[in-house]
Amino acid sequence: MHGSPFELLVAVMLSAHTTDKSVNAATRVLFPVANTPAAIAALGVEGVKPYIRSVGLYNTKAANLVALARQIVERHGGEVPSDRAALEALPGVGRKTASIILNMVFGQPEIAVDTHIFRVANRTGLAPGKTPRDVEEGLVAGTPAEFRKDAHHWLILHGRYVCTARAPKCPACIIRDLCEYKHKTPAAAKARTGGPIGRAIRRAARRQSRSARRRSAPGTRPG
Repeated sequence: MHGSPFELLVAVMLSAHTTDKSVNAATRVLFPVANTPAAIAALGVEGVKPYIRSVGLYNTKAANLVALARQIVERHGGEVPSDRAALEALPGVGRKTASIILNMVFGQPEIAVDTHIFRVANRTGLAPGKTPRDVEEGLVAGTPAEFRKDAHHWLILHGRYVCTARAPKCPACIIRDLCEYKHKTPAAAKARTGGPIGRAIRRAARRQSRSARRRSAPGTRPG
């Protein structure tokens, strides 16, 4: 849902405390109207609000978005800055957002720690930590350089689809033998196949087997 570094920055900034679906709904209507720093700044806070009502805390985010756009125009010539200090100086941009931009736009091997990665790193023992920064430092230290650029994406996908917050899919996890999580989801008991028909067939088979044993017992006359 983004076609430029600025659109990605806006989408990531809006994603705090809200769902991807809500962000996509907002950017789908906002970007056709304003998708550059100058255009967002021209809209102003009240002009931006109607487009981003689908996201959480939209009043605060509208104010931050307009202030961010103006700062990019005034201090960076309308271009998203490529260094962490300048990114984190933008209103509404924290370390995680800056890391995502540095990684995805500028190709830097940064590992942004969101809720999915924080959970995966602590559950598995890959990089336990009490804060996102602790986890980030652990992941950077423990991830080989050649994998650091993509580690953020792999870990997010693992947390989103396998190591989920509720009922993690441990039986299907490819690292379950290495994972240190003490409360793994157990494999489901193997279901008996066949449903009602299968059960009826099995009962009939057992009856037939018992009848056969009785007929073959000594002293039993054939019927």
